[in-house]
Amino acid sequence: MADQQTTQDTDKRRLSTREAAERLGVKPETVYAYVSRGQLTSHREPGGRGSTFDPKEVDALARRGGRREPSGSGGELTFRTGITLIDRDHCYFRGVDSAELAAHHGYEEVAEWLWTGELRRGIRFTAPQDALTAARRAVQALPAHSGQMDQLRAALIAAAAADPLRFDLSEDAVLDTARSLIPTLVDALPQQAPGPPATGPLASRLWSRLTPEPADAPSLRVLDAALVLLIDHDLASSTLAVRVAASARAHPYAIVSAGFGALDGALHGAASGLAHRLLLEVLDRGSAAAVVADHLRAGRRVPGLGHLLYPGEDPRARALFALLEDVPQAGPALRAAREVITTTARHTELHANVDLALAVLTVAAGMPAEAGETVFALARTTGWIAHALEEYAEPPLRMRPSGQYTGPRPPRPLP
Repeated sequence: MADQQTTQDTDKRRLSTREAAERLGVKPETVYAYVSRGQLTSHREPGGRGSTFDPKEVDALARRGGRREPSGSGGELTFRTGITLIDRDHCYFRGVDSAELAAHHGYEEVAEWLWTGELRRGIRFTAPQDALTAARRAVQALPAHSGQMDQLRAALIAAAAADPLRFDLSEDAVLDTARSLIPTLVDALPQQAPGPPATGPLASRLWSRLTPEPADAPSLRVLDAALVLLIDHDLASSTLAVRVAASARAHPYAIVSAGFGALDGALHGAASGLAHRLLLEVLDRGSAAAVVADHLRAGRRVPGLGHLLYPGEDPRARALFALLEDVPQAGPALRAAREVITTTARHTELHANVDLALAVLTVAAGMPAEAGETVFALARTTGWIAHALEEYAEPPLRMRPSGQYTGPRPPRPLP
């Protein structure tokens, strides 16, 4: 009887973050990631020092297969990569802090360095005329309601069709393709600002495709830094798709197409669009508390907060927020973002991620909600090419997991 009473008391007592992590077999930061994705509900008592969790909800998640951390010796597929390391709230590209790279170098310089190890100051990527003409025609043929990601996909397919040598997977050929493909994608997008097409660095050309608002130096600096910071993030789902395609020796255009496919969803590339709409609603209603309350009441996660790989603030967000301080027109959106962070912190321990910082830029510059996804996709194309180059050097078709069949046992009668 005493043992039964003890068990009942344990079931009623809420779990600490550490206890919840132990039941799930994950790290404490992973527990917060489950909260950010709406898979767990956390609660903080007034004056309490940390979040608590319902043991029944934790156990239910564990039964559903709450993901366990890899054991290090188990059969999970791992990739040797020299591109990105995420460690202790920092993101490093080839051992260099990505925030430092963004502070001192432009997107094209960092892309070239990431691919070749050579830093070429002032390098500019240019689109070959044949590919650009084909890409622009493909974009113009799309329905009027097509979004920018539709336009990028059409431009990508057209550029591939215009390149008869796309199946050359030698390193020099792949690098030449990468240097021409990225500007082709940017320059194929319809220009939003009146006047002649923008020239100069890729960030300047992209700005005129994202908003009709004139570009000032601080705003361009934020956009260029965002492109650098979003170049890669270890084996995100889109990067994994890219490596699978590269393992099958798909050409670089198909590699990027695989990345675009995995990027298409609210949980990956399109997440900044949700944060963009959140900030617009906060600005419209004049209060983050009401907007956050609506999300919590509906059981929805608050966009722009929390990240599986960072227990603290996303370092990419931290870098962009610092640069946004120098953009006068970003003031209202920046204050709205900070109010969202502080309001949500009363209920759960979540920090800003890069999607929220990117949303501040897109809202402040009068860009559409989809603009953040466009920036993400173009930036990440550089990382995808870097991963493809690594995978091309590995044995082909090495990723062939076995399915665990759960259907009816054969033989079965013919239907």
